[in-house]
Amino acid sequence: MTSTASEAQQGHAAEEQPPSWQRRLRRFGHAPRQTVGLSDRLVPPYSKPGTELWRGLGVPPAAMGVVARLVRWSAWGGPLLVAFVAGLLRIWHLGSPKAVIFDETYYAKDAWALVNQGYEGQWPKDIDKSILADPSRVPIPDDPGYVVHPPVGKWVIGIGEQLFGFTPFGWRFMVCVLGTVSVLMLCRIGRRLFRSTFLGCLAGTLLAVDGLHFVMSRTALLDLVLMFFVLGAFGCLLVDRDWARRRLAAALPRDDEGVLRPDALVAEKLRLGLRPWRIAAGVCLGLAFGTKWNGLYILAAFGLLTVLWDVGARRTAGAVRPYLAVLKRDILPAFGSTVVVTFAVYIASWTAWIVSKNGYYRDWAAGAGRGGSWTWLPDWLRSLWHYETEVYSFHVNLTSGHTYQSNPWSWLVLGRPVSYFYESPKPGKDGCSAAEKHECAREVLALGTPLLWWAACFAVLYVLWRWAFRRDWRAGAIACGIAAGWVPWFFYQERTIFLFYAVVFVPFLCLAVAMMIGAMLGPPGSDERRRAIGAIGAGVLVLLIIWNFIYFWPIYTGQTLPMDAWRSRMWLDTWV
Repeated sequence: MTSTASEAQQGHAAEEQPPSWQRRLRRFGHAPRQTVGLSDRLVPPYSKPGTELWRGLGVPPAAMGVVARLVRWSAWGGPLLVAFVAGLLRIWHLGSPKAVIFDETYYAKDAWALVNQGYEGQWPKDIDKSILADPSRVPIPDDPGYVVHPPVGKWVIGIGEQLFGFTPFGWRFMVCVLGTVSVLMLCRIGRRLFRSTFLGCLAGTLLAVDGLHFVMSRTALLDLVLMFFVLGAFGCLLVDRDWARRRLAAALPRDDEGVLRPDALVAEKLRLGLRPWRIAAGVCLGLAFGTKWNGLYILAAFGLLTVLWDVGARRTAGAVRPYLAVLKRDILPAFGSTVVVTFAVYIASWTAWIVSKNGYYRDWAAGAGRGGSWTWLPDWLRSLWHYETEVYSFHVNLTSGHTYQSNPWSWLVLGRPVSYFYESPKPGKDGCSAAEKHECAREVLALGTPLLWWAACFAVLYVLWRWAFRRDWRAGAIACGIAAGWVPWFFYQERTIFLFYAVVFVPFLCLAVAMMIGAMLGPPGSDERRRAIGAIGAGVLVLLIIWNFIYFWPIYTGQTLPMDAWRSRMWLDTWV
């Protein structure tokens, strides 16, 4: 063999070797991307269940046609069934306890004033007992009240009060509805993300049996409403991602055999036009921002996510300089669809305050705020801006201690849950057996299902590993959702914050656990032994999580327990 031929062979072998950094990362589990057709890379197909399971269950071949139809219907039938069960669990005795629990004392009353007069009132102290006794005899205060959260979440709570009255059931009803619908949404989001109806329904089932989500779905607080709109925005962006990639795939050329081929000119020059799902995401983000201000961090994270998805789509389609192509073709439309729409929706959410005459600080610009260099702006806008600056000052300086405050480092391990309601019924009263020697306990504890959250600690690590070393965009999307809802609180560790704020990223924890369970089941093409072992392990984990939810059910729903039974559920000293 000549030296020239030998050098050519060595050069060809070197070209076939992956880059050195990839070889070094293999020890950590890095794997090169598998060769998949361009069409499937742009728009991956949904997995199709095989017939082995049904044959193993003894289904005769003649009935396979019925099974096939059930499988097709499962795309919606499965999520609807999971959501139906979740709804039954959440609406059961929704008005119990008949009390104003935790921060319901603010939001239930503010919502009632808002839907009746367009602005929040200054409620008298100790009015809660009168409301519970006979709300029809409690007048709505005319004096404006100083509130520190935007109005969207209170409008949502107020709809339930308009439907069912100024009662615990009324002010919890719409939050319960959003909690149930969010389970349906997560089933469908998980299905689209994983291309698997099974994993999508699994993620929804995990959300349905999470204790924190469950309790928040039965309490008139703002954080569940915020979570709903954040999840809606993520789902809209996920649909938009598929829509944009289908648009690119339709524009790319095909060769003589009908195989889709990349094209740099199309990938870099094609304008994707109006993207309604991204605009819908902007509306959801505006409603999230209009519920609580930490929706702004979600906007920043999701805005970056959708732009990076565009970069990936154009690169896959053949763009040589995908970042430059996105900068030229997609950045401005993305900014308009997300940021501009978000702030427009936020301003619109203040309409009732703007048109009112008695809202707090409504006339500030015409009084104390006269003069200055911004007088060319409308008075209502200057007054609103002043209100917002005062609210911002309140939030960043909220450092007063609270019994149930917690550090965000402790959230994933459920270090310090929040007790929303606690009573000690005496023997023979309020469900406490007369045979009891001591007082009983009745509590509503905002505690995530422990086994689910502790499994999620490992799932988050798995997702980060898969994103870093397998370059799995699905893992990156889940990590983005978790980080957007969790990481910002680390910048405010001096502020009084609570574990229940974590409900915003609970759906993404469920997606992470579902993805980890999918890995436990084994990749496509695994042998029967590998599948069986994975299925047993995954099944045991899911059943343990469901059992754990059932075990803690009494302290999620405020049922009366003997003191020993209550103590047996306080697994950590910090839960008391």
